[in-house]
Amino acid sequence: MNLDARATYPVGRSYVLKLHRDAAASPTGLAGRIEHLASGLTREFDSGPELLALLAAELECPQAPCEAGQP
Repeated sequence: MNLDARATYPVGRSYVLKLHRDAAASPTGLAGRIEHLASGLTREFDSGPELLALLAAELECPQAPCEAGQP
């Protein structure tokens, strides 16, 4: 039984991931866009590490998505 009333997967942390048509299955070939569902904010990425950095930056702002480049 889970007594924690908070959602395990809150809407504020939901994203749509869209891969670029030319994306490849390698860390440097991964490219696309993520969209934060609650705000509609979109960000483009050109590599796997860049995608992970974008998501990590969002974790720094628990209440709302961060402005580009600002935690």
